[in-house]
Amino acid sequence: MGNVAHDEGGGGQGKAQAATAEDFVASVDTGARTPAGPTGKVLIGVALLWSLFQLWYSSPLPFMFGFGVFDSTEARSIHLAFAVFLTYTAYPAFNSSPRDRIPLLDWLLALVAAYCAAYLFLFKNELSTRPGAPIPLDVYTAVIGVILLLEATRRALGPPLMVVCIVFLSYTFFSEYMPSVLARTPASLNKAMSHQWLSTEGVFGVALGVSTSMVFMFVLFGALLEKAGAGNYFIRVAFSMMGHMRGGPAKAAVVSSALTGMISGSSIANVVTTGTFTIPLMKKVGFSAEKAGAVEVASSTNGQLTPPIMGAAAFLMVEYLGISLVEVMKHAVLPAFISYVALVYIVHLEACKLELKGLPRKIPISGLRLLGSFLISFVIFSLVCLAVYYVFGWMKGTLLSGGIFWVAVAAIFFAYVGLLWVATKQPPLETSTDITELPDPGPTVRAGLHYLVPVFVLVWCLMVERLSPGLSAFWATVLMMFIVVTQKPLAALLTGVGDRVGLLKEGGRDLFDGLVSGARNMIGIGVATAAAGVVVGTITLMGLGQVMTEFIEVISGGNLMLILVLTAVISLLLGMGLPTTANYIVVSSLMAPVIVSLGAANGLLVPLVAVHMFVFYFGILADDTPPVGLAAFAAAAISGGDPIKTGIQGFMYDIRTAILPFLFIFNTDLLLIDVHSIWHAALVFFFALVAMLTFASATQGFLIVRNKIWESLILLLVAFTIFRPGFWMDQIVPPVIEVPATRIFDVAAGLPDNGRLRVQVEGETLEGKQVSKAVMLPLGAPGSGEDRVTHSGLELIPGENDTMVVDNVVFGSTAERLGIDFDWVITAVILDNNGPPKELFYIPAFAGLVLVWWLQRRRRSRTAEMA
Repeated sequence: MGNVAHDEGGGGQGKAQAATAEDFVASVDTGARTPAGPTGKVLIGVALLWSLFQLWYSSPLPFMFGFGVFDSTEARSIHLAFAVFLTYTAYPAFNSSPRDRIPLLDWLLALVAAYCAAYLFLFKNELSTRPGAPIPLDVYTAVIGVILLLEATRRALGPPLMVVCIVFLSYTFFSEYMPSVLARTPASLNKAMSHQWLSTEGVFGVALGVSTSMVFMFVLFGALLEKAGAGNYFIRVAFSMMGHMRGGPAKAAVVSSALTGMISGSSIANVVTTGTFTIPLMKKVGFSAEKAGAVEVASSTNGQLTPPIMGAAAFLMVEYLGISLVEVMKHAVLPAFISYVALVYIVHLEACKLELKGLPRKIPISGLRLLGSFLISFVIFSLVCLAVYYVFGWMKGTLLSGGIFWVAVAAIFFAYVGLLWVATKQPPLETSTDITELPDPGPTVRAGLHYLVPVFVLVWCLMVERLSPGLSAFWATVLMMFIVVTQKPLAALLTGVGDRVGLLKEGGRDLFDGLVSGARNMIGIGVATAAAGVVVGTITLMGLGQVMTEFIEVISGGNLMLILVLTAVISLLLGMGLPTTANYIVVSSLMAPVIVSLGAANGLLVPLVAVHMFVFYFGILADDTPPVGLAAFAAAAISGGDPIKTGIQGFMYDIRTAILPFLFIFNTDLLLIDVHSIWHAALVFFFALVAMLTFASATQGFLIVRNKIWESLILLLVAFTIFRPGFWMDQIVPPVIEVPATRIFDVAAGLPDNGRLRVQVEGETLEGKQVSKAVMLPLGAPGSGEDRVTHSGLELIPGENDTMVVDNVVFGSTAERLGIDFDWVITAVILDNNGPPKELFYIPAFAGLVLVWWLQRRRRSRTAEMA
């Protein structure tokens, strides 16, 4: 982020704006203090040690050498100790606090906070002998630790998350004074502090565990990619391929932000990394300061949604849902891609309205040739991937595991050296942000292909080798460290130009800086996941999950759409002050079970992953939501525009992303749930893309000319119909039919392998509440109907009025997890109604789209004739 921004107002103003934006990022993401002398060296040294510890913990080395093996609780404790120590030393207490030195009080607080955080590691054996019976020292340490964690949260993330934690802690001790629906027996200080600090249910829970085992390595990987020069490479590639188009710099901003989203999990850092290039150039071709900033904000916030490397919340989803990162990526890829294509289209519409041009090329190139080159490159890349896959698959069957490892290492090394040799034959990439002519795409792409090798290794480890996310990121990071150190001296060796020893030393300094930068980038995430653990701990300690279900059901009257709107609003409001990670933890912990429960009560089986993706999306969108959207403030610092207007315009661009979560709740095809073939996925993608582009045209008021109001309304109706054709078909033909529960065994016997049986159940909970809901029972392999129902965890006997009574629920079964209990009654089996296909409504939808297009084309022709 050391780049300098230039705009038409002059280089000095651009430099000042870029510096202001970078200061803003430092104060939010990495800490505003950069002291010199011995103090600065201590700060740098601790950050370096943190990165080295995480590398050691993520690697297989501890198990190979038989020492330095840390269990998850010990690792979380050490992880948080580093995070809070660096928070107190890197983040000033107040705006007026010194930036060039660390006051004595902050040193003291840093050491005490680190000691409290490391308490579970330092006294692990002693604590294991007194579970649930803390001694006074345990309680004092926990109380001080929680207080210092809250202050660290305030420093690193601002007051909002601290206030949320205090509210939940207050509920722990004063819940008896709450309204009857929220009233609970308060917890004692010993019980609360043991739960929050001395167990893995609170601060040291799942969220901090994900930060320790996965997130740190991905953030470190991104920091090293940036230090190697990949950020500049991605931006140059985007500009070389799209900068010549109408409004080209804005389109390049969208693509470059999607690419640099792999590097930075922070919307604000992404804005500054790419915005110093893109915003001045967007202004140069005719965008206003607010619209230029808004395009960058909308692009950067969506970077966290884009696989293969997503925001930290995606890794939390892995733990909370018990699915692999590959599954999360599969569910996220289609909405993310559609959203970015739609944003490129929105930028195109803005450019059409303003009649903007692109930037000139140094070497003219036709769009057809560019597309052909892309397709050829894609085919070659796919063939190489297939060859590697089958060759390594064959080798695994013929070589020992150690042999295949070294073969893989050699193949990666030669691929890296070969691509680096190709890069040395190209003109060096420019680093100036003042682009007047676009470079030739071919040489620009070839100049940094070696940066993609570690990304390829990461995706290969995740998707082919099926390694854990942490271990996959470790191997990719190790390769990235090697590239950072060797790329410059190797290039000098290949070209015969340059001081190889000096360049090797420079690579070592880059590696050192990258390790330190990765750790500083993690401070806020480490503290956020720990503080959010206080909220989760309160929920588990006080049984708030059931309370929230009842409370929200009362507020909404049981209306699912109202619940979704309420969840979206809560996510946006909390996201104004909370980082995405903490926002996701808080809202998903409170609202996800409510949405699933009320969806079932309304006859809609909402997959849990869809609910978590819903919360994830709105937590990210909060970064550009006025009046607090921090990404908008960072963009305005570069553009010189009004931050509130920038945020409002950015949110208008992001409406297309805001509707996606509502759509995939009701149409889970968008998340590729139960989409089992490439052709089915391709059709889902095509229709979803058409619907999203139509929606963008409706909201932007432009298709091929400016829309009339009734044309925008038709386009909105077309978009809705293509997104959810089943809505209209359901008004004509009921989507499901109910058959008597006594037929459950016959229906179960006829379902396919691993099919699911949908039933309506009724019963009374232990609290005496009457429940009626639809549930989906997994049936496993084919067999008799009774065996398949038993596989789901239910043993049934006939009841009255064509019902079946639950005689037994198998412990730990799916049926038990769904909340079914003894003596509950199955009132009906629900089957899909094989009526006309819902896709029939695509015909009138596309007819409406063609009608609007034809009318606007005629209007444009008449206007041209009159001119």
